Amino acid sequence: MQEYRLLIDGQWVESTSGQWFESEEPFSGHVWARVARGNAEDVERAVEAAHRAFTEGPWASMTATERGAILRKLAGLIEENAEKIGRVEQRDNGKLITEVAGQARGVAQWFYYYAGLADKVMGHVVPMPKPGVVNLVKYEPLGVVAAITPWNSPLSLTAWKVAPALAAGNTVVIKPSEFTSASILEFAGLCDEAGLPPGVVNVVTGFGAEVGAPLVAHKKVAKVAFTGGDVAGQKVNEIAAADFKKVTLELGGKSPNIIFDDANLDQAIKGTIAGIFGATGQTCMAGSRLLLQDTIHDAFVAQLIETVKQARIGDPLNPETQIGPVATRPQFEKILSYIDIAKAEGARCVLGGEALTGPQYGQGQFVAPTIFVDVKNHMRIAQEEVFGPVLSVIRFTDEDDAVRIANDVEFGLAAGVWTRDLDRAMSVADRVQAGTVWVNNYRATSFATPFGGFKRSGIGREGGTEAIKEYLQPKSIWITTKPNRANPFVLG
Repeated sequence: MQEYRLLIDGQWVESTSGQWFESEEPFSGHVWARVARGNAEDVERAVEAAHRAFTEGPWASMTATERGAILRKLAGLIEENAEKIGRVEQRDNGKLITEVAGQARGVAQWFYYYAGLADKVMGHVVPMPKPGVVNLVKYEPLGVVAAITPWNSPLSLTAWKVAPALAAGNTVVIKPSEFTSASILEFAGLCDEAGLPPGVVNVVTGFGAEVGAPLVAHKKVAKVAFTGGDVAGQKVNEIAAADFKKVTLELGGKSPNIIFDDANLDQAIKGTIAGIFGATGQTCMAGSRLLLQDTIHDAFVAQLIETVKQARIGDPLNPETQIGPVATRPQFEKILSYIDIAKAEGARCVLGGEALTGPQYGQGQFVAPTIFVDVKNHMRIAQEEVFGPVLSVIRFTDEDDAVRIANDVEFGLAAGVWTRDLDRAMSVADRVQAGTVWVNNYRATSFATPFGGFKRSGIGREGGTEAIKEYLQPKSIWITTKPNRANPFVLG
């Protein structure tokens, strides 16, 4: 049994309550670790430690170049330990070992990128319309950042927040999902090894009401970076607003994957499968609405069904497996409930639609890859995020119809467009209300480009130079270079 404690002020400590909670492997159901169950007192300790580190410790006096050097060392340690921390994450959330290993290596690249960006944040001089005055604009860190991360890709989504936050000079308190805390604590251990001063990175594990809520509400937290569902994100935003905290919210999606009849259909089939069945559909950017031009609808669906039927489903530790278990029991039950809702609404299930059982499916936390046709865009299955391997297929007639359907939803995280017509591709990409649009590909991400959503899909961006700005605030400095001999009773 592995045991994980909290990291506060550079020390591994038990929670003040002395309580623990267990972590189960989604495939086998075996309890493999116990994790300290933090509470509001532990949040207080962690935030105070982070605040001291920001205002008084060596981190506060480091140059941006020195911060970058530490982050570069941290990136190297993550790279060296990618296999180890990837396997820990896999035990927690049950994703395919092949996918988690790649994500763990990718985390290192995020820290390399922001290590290099740390001392590239440039201020500027603003030309003034009056003589004898110079105006300088510089960018300063915010302070203590609360990073609250989900269970589907904990390492990656923590790096998306922590790397730019540290590069900007902030300190952080991380609250990982109670379902997937272990890999974040392994990562935190590397932060200490890299030479980050005590209190710069803290981790308080536990449940939302006991850790997340007091962390968001803490007066000394300057910024909240949250990834999760839109309802939870709305609550985070409301609590943060009480103290005018800055927020980055990366929330849900109901992303349209739009396929025109002139597309390379073989590639579009692959993109459809990767978009909704990759990661067992447990990704905010999942292409959960497949918009098919009616001239290819029937043939495309038939080919899609035959291809998905060949999927290898089972043990995520087997490198040959293509679809693994659902990460948590509550999510498993939610997915099945949405399948029932879709059937009741009149959508027609042409593949899957049930839980999978048998010895090859471990404890049985598997949902068969599911495809619904005859879906109308007003149905709940087309409007609400399922977060599982469930695809809703919707017909459209022409470009205007496709854009109308794509935008007729409360979310706006991502979209895919498949066509050989460059003019059409750019036109649809411009018109679709989404923070990311993929053309003839799906689910590509990079540390070098911004990711985030429109509408209920969130606020702010993660990735690229835009992300580091989310963790900085501008300061305007006015300097008089020539005495002002004008009327002293008149300002300006």
